[in-house]
Amino acid sequence: MAARRIPLLLSRSFTSSSPTLFSRGRDSSLCRAAAAAAASCGYSTASSAAAAAEDPITPPVKVDYTQLLINGQFVDSASGKTFPTLDPRTGDVITHVAEGEAEDVNRAVSAARKAFDEGPWPRMTAYERSKIILRFADLLERHNDEIAALETWDNGKPFEQSAQTEVPMTTRLFRYYAGWADKIQGLTAPADGPYHVQTLHEPIGVAGQIIPWNFPLLMFAWKVGPALACGNTIVLKTAEQTPLSALYVSKLLHEAGLPPGVLNIVSGYGPTAGAALASHMEVDKLAFTGSTTTGKIVLQLAAKSNLKPVTLELGGKSPFIVCEDADVDKAAELAHYALFFNQGQCCCAGSRTFVHESVYDQFVEKANALAMKRVVGDPFKGGIQQGPQVNQ
Repeated sequence: MAARRIPLLLSRSFTSSSPTLFSRGRDSSLCRAAAAAAASCGYSTASSAAAAAEDPITPPVKVDYTQLLINGQFVDSASGKTFPTLDPRTGDVITHVAEGEAEDVNRAVSAARKAFDEGPWPRMTAYERSKIILRFADLLERHNDEIAALETWDNGKPFEQSAQTEVPMTTRLFRYYAGWADKIQGLTAPADGPYHVQTLHEPIGVAGQIIPWNFPLLMFAWKVGPALACGNTIVLKTAEQTPLSALYVSKLLHEAGLPPGVLNIVSGYGPTAGAALASHMEVDKLAFTGSTTTGKIVLQLAAKSNLKPVTLELGGKSPFIVCEDADVDKAAELAHYALFFNQGQCCCAGSRTFVHESVYDQFVEKANALAMKRVVGDPFKGGIQQGPQVNQ
């Protein structure tokens, strides 16, 4: 089958009804960069300048939690250092967050270790654990819009996507994992002679977890949910670009009845906090989602320390293949979604498209039309399909 590869269709229409990615009502460097990009693509910058006159919408939420969460308490970092988390729409500072480093990771791991070795979480019945996780899911549902606003403010994804899809999915995931808590069972199998073999599933201990910035809440759920359901304790490092939503929902988890020290949150950078967590001798299991390059480093650090088991979910370069007999309209629609969803910031994004030569021109025409119609602007504005990238 002959196929031709098409370049990424990252064009967009600059209209007065669709504010540009970084518009802010002033000639910031980000505005200039967006205007330059428009000019290089052959688009008029006049309409994008008009769009830039709109001020960004004020997010309907307050930032209350910016410290590290260690042993059930929000605390400053040992060094007292902080780092800025930025509004992707403007590049302006939303707030300053405590910057965790090796000493903070040590404090968090010590709290998690004590909670596992001496605390009630792994010793309470699975049913009691499930009730706490279910109460947490109820709180997520109650605070859906505040959580969604934090996610959008810190990440840049459309508020409608956060509020209608990602936060409800996070809630659903925790209910799902709560249901598993009392259904994790071993096996009893017959052996030769008058014997049987019994297996028993037990919590592994302190789980170290490192999550990325593209889906902060969903990554939080995928890592924290199963670890809690099994009775483990956790030290989680958030992405430095998007630390806010994890801190907020962790407060709700403690309101639901989670004992102190079971979940600890360290905000910080990979080479400091992330490396300290990956190489820590008291961490029993490590899970990382992020780039392949960083995943290799994480694996090395885990191996060189206590040879802890590691789960990796790493970035891909997923091909989207359109065959000769495909419904071209449907294929163009699906390829558009596969590439542009979440501003294209997905590990499984369809970022390579191969099209059979017999339908190539037809596909490109339709794909380009879809890209040109995509509504780009302030993610807090209704009807916006694409907000800013997480950073420049």
